[in-house]
Amino acid sequence: MSTAGRTSFARYFGSRTFRACFLVAAALGLSATLHASRVKDLTLVEGGRDNQLVGYGLVVGLAGDGDSNAIATLRAVANVLQRHGLDVSASDLKAKNTAAVMVTADIGAFLKSGSRIDVNVASLGDAKTLQGGVLLQTPLIGGDGRVYAVAQGPVAIGGFLGGSGGAGGATVQKNHPTTGVISNGAIVEREIRATLVQDNVLRLLLHNPDFTTAARMADAINAQWPAAANPVDAATIAVTMPANYRGRDVAFIADLGQVEASADTLARVVINERTGTIVATSTVRLSQVAIAHGALTITVTSNLGVSQPGAFATGGQTTTVASTQTNVNEVKGGFTVVNEPPTIERLAAALNALGVSTREMMAIFQSLKRAGALQAELVIN
Repeated sequence: MSTAGRTSFARYFGSRTFRACFLVAAALGLSATLHASRVKDLTLVEGGRDNQLVGYGLVVGLAGDGDSNAIATLRAVANVLQRHGLDVSASDLKAKNTAAVMVTADIGAFLKSGSRIDVNVASLGDAKTLQGGVLLQTPLIGGDGRVYAVAQGPVAIGGFLGGSGGAGGATVQKNHPTTGVISNGAIVEREIRATLVQDNVLRLLLHNPDFTTAARMADAINAQWPAAANPVDAATIAVTMPANYRGRDVAFIADLGQVEASADTLARVVINERTGTIVATSTVRLSQVAIAHGALTITVTSNLGVSQPGAFATGGQTTTVASTQTNVNEVKGGFTVVNEPPTIERLAAALNALGVSTREMMAIFQSLKRAGALQAELVIN
């Protein structure tokens, strides 16, 4: 590249758009390749997974903002009252202070009976808000149909709904008042058994399956305990416990988690068109390519003027006259050649030298992919 070209790249290299879209992503990507991560941060021990729980419940005390007498909510209220010895019919009830909700939670591995977990609460009917409501005791069921926790408590929604609404009224809403959380709102009733080691072998599951990462991790483990690790596939590494750790599973898993290995990253460009965000990994490469960019702007303005007859004219009248002006502004297009070695830094500098906006960068990336010049996965959200 010529001296003038390098000067041009250096001049544009520090712009705000470029830093926002590329410098941070490239720096993070490069740091990931230079520094190793712990095994415990890259993997999950097979058998130590979380499980999802769900339940159907009622939130009460909503001061008239609950469901509008939905039949399902009325029947649920009647069932609650019957469990407390009150024999009532659903037709005799009103549900304006009550909302039917779905309660969800994740229960982690190794939690014992009596431990507490957070729960999420979301309105199932047409309640206006859950503000000030209290969740009644709700069993939380796992995928096998068994109850593993019970939730209850006041709902925190992190927002509000104010105003009277209706004819002549106004409402003010912040966030989503029909969803909320109960911190430590569920008590674990049943422990989920987990088996981590079978026949002195445990299996590590990579959070981001990759053959290169699996091979590197196995090599790092074998450097600590020779011939202990065997990469089964891109997501799994089988590790045989050394003889001096037999019967001490927890101690071995703790020491194994401290082993450091370098994770590999896929060449990937992720574009979020809704927010104008572009994130690219440092492994993105391009074939030698030329990029041109230009823009044509046409501006049409219309103004109304007044035309009136002269001072001594007879029979004339004042009228309005439309005046239209058309301006055409064509920005001089740039044509930049990205030479070898084509890295994400070189591509970013080239695009920035063209003076493109974030949204125009998205279009250029898509064109590069269609041309076969972008050697990376392109993900558009």
